[in-house]
Amino acid sequence: MPPSKDVVKIAVQMMGAIPQLIELNQAKPLSAVVKEVCDAWNLNNSERYALQYVDGQQAYITESNRGEIKNGSILQLTTAPDQEAAKLHGGIQSNNLDVKSESLKKLAGLSRDVAFAQEFISRNGLNQLFLIVEEDNNIGEILAYALKAFVELMEHDFVSWETLSPAFIKKIVSYVNIVPMDASIQQISLAILENMVPTSHYLFELVKQQVTLDRLIGLLQVTNQQLQLKAMALLIALLLNAKEPDRRGMMEYLGRKNLRQFIHKNIIHASEPIGDEMAHYLYVLQSLTLNLLEQKMRTPMDPYLQDQRELLQSLRHAAFVSENESYASSSNTERRHSLCAKEFRKLGFVNNTNPALDLQRSPPGLLALDSMVYFSRHFPSAYSRFILENSSREDKHECPFARSSIQLCFMLCEILHVGEPCSETAQAFYPMFFGQESFFEELFCICIQLLNKTWKEMRATQEDFDKVMQVVREQITRILTLRPTSLELFKSRVNSLNYSEILRLRQTERMHQEEILAAPVLELRERLKPELLKLIQQQRLLHLCEGTLFRKISSRRRQDKLWFCRLSPNHKFLHYGDVEEGIESLPIESLPEKVPVADMKALLTGRECPQTKEKSSGKQNKDLLDLAFSISYDVGEHLNFIAPTRYEFCLWTDGLNVLLGREMASERTQSDLDILLSMELKLRLLDLENIPIPDAPPAIPKPPSNLNFCYDFTHIEQ
Repeated sequence: MPPSKDVVKIAVQMMGAIPQLIELNQAKPLSAVVKEVCDAWNLNNSERYALQYVDGQQAYITESNRGEIKNGSILQLTTAPDQEAAKLHGGIQSNNLDVKSESLKKLAGLSRDVAFAQEFISRNGLNQLFLIVEEDNNIGEILAYALKAFVELMEHDFVSWETLSPAFIKKIVSYVNIVPMDASIQQISLAILENMVPTSHYLFELVKQQVTLDRLIGLLQVTNQQLQLKAMALLIALLLNAKEPDRRGMMEYLGRKNLRQFIHKNIIHASEPIGDEMAHYLYVLQSLTLNLLEQKMRTPMDPYLQDQRELLQSLRHAAFVSENESYASSSNTERRHSLCAKEFRKLGFVNNTNPALDLQRSPPGLLALDSMVYFSRHFPSAYSRFILENSSREDKHECPFARSSIQLCFMLCEILHVGEPCSETAQAFYPMFFGQESFFEELFCICIQLLNKTWKEMRATQEDFDKVMQVVREQITRILTLRPTSLELFKSRVNSLNYSEILRLRQTERMHQEEILAAPVLELRERLKPELLKLIQQQRLLHLCEGTLFRKISSRRRQDKLWFCRLSPNHKFLHYGDVEEGIESLPIESLPEKVPVADMKALLTGRECPQTKEKSSGKQNKDLLDLAFSISYDVGEHLNFIAPTRYEFCLWTDGLNVLLGREMASERTQSDLDILLSMELKLRLLDLENIPIPDAPPAIPKPPSNLNFCYDFTHIEQ
């Protein structure tokens, strides 16, 4: 009798036959199991049959994946993958268009299965698909199914993308460039080109030359969201795989073509909401654009370069005009130098005799100089007012323009992550970035005026410089978290967040902090914690029951396939399965795979996860560590997740820890607990508003010397 762990009870069905309930012995060869099933239905030639899942993607059962079969699984007896591959290989060559179309449709569905894909590719099936694509008379459904089947087969990485013929690539490029063309064919063609770009430098150059940036800009202006997404994916792939000089040239060209304005109008302000993948691509484009500033940010000023000296002098000329200049020109050199030093001091340079030394610090390097010059040229009246207003003060409250600008520029580089590599999963883009050319410089111009305004509100002196910069940083970051859609809206909101408002917010936060630190309140908090933690646990489990859409991430593409996972209402199984693009949620019945909660052994996160160990890229590893988690069950079996956001990571790891009987350990748990405790405490302490709470309870008075003050009710007055 085999051990119980090697036997699973399953159902096997076949069209037109009574289903069989069998005990599958995992130690027995699969061919023997299939023969037993065929014998029960009196079927000959059992080698022509195979077992296949009924639900989901209907994957074939092979020796390599048979261990995934669980108790209660429903399988079906169907044609073996080699037989099906041979049949479809012949069908796609048929002269009957209906037969050809139906065969390609079935091929596109079956090609997701690795066993079938191996059999079909071994029969030189890819070459047959090449011929279908290269033929001029194949259009419509036949072409769409052929391209879809090709993409699915290539996903298995059995064949290199570098083996594609020039004729095939030329045809794919033509489908992208031809106007008009069926949108579904263009989407698949763009996806094929996106896969080709990172494979080799030759294919990158080929795609870059054949599909122009102008064509991609045109595709981003269509109303079809999926077509926009695929065009953006190809554009980002080209930018990420270009060498630094090429990327800079491409980005400058896109800037001249007003790409950001097209995105702002046709994507950000479209009627449909932006999906996670498009949000990621917009984040990458924003990051790549801002990183063009890195070279200047890391380059200190060279006082021996004429053009840089002229830029520095232009700041002085724009602020202090003519009279002193003409006087100095007729005076001796020493007098002229003295006048220049005086004016550079008024401009706020620390080293007024040699202001270039102030710009030796990198970052922000030359970026600070360029930003100051941009402000002086594009907002000359505001620039002159800033300089003259502060240079005329005699009360030590002058705001140093140059010193403030250099520090502000450095601060903006930190806030906007200039020079940092792109994240693999981040989606945090600023809508206002795409509504404005010269975004960094325009943002600097708003913020330097904000700094001057805040300086006056604080009545600051030079000793308060760091305090002012902290307040300005808080003003900027608080408004950026609101993600304003335009720089005008940002300017309006950040100017309304004045110093007194910042003080009010800080005081509110501080009072709240002090209130919750009183000893009686701390004791009340501890009593409320268990009840509120149970509430958080219920919310986490409810979130798992609702389910989440996850993405599989490969080394070749950022995001490949979608899969959905949810907890059963009785909290006994995790159900999961692959899904198509565009599906947000699936009922449990349509998810073919499941993991019993009772079999779950441990929750792994970060570097402990198998999927992070498989990645070879250090940057990718670093990025995925914060979002990766895995469930280990059985022996050597793992269910691997890459959370779409940090929020989902926290909720899922908390929920899984609850199922495992462990404490919830994410930062989100502490945050939610603090919010709930704060709300509950405010409700409980509502009647004590404005009443100081003592740190210790009042002392109990001593008992009185006698109790004669008690009224005697025994004597009734007559």
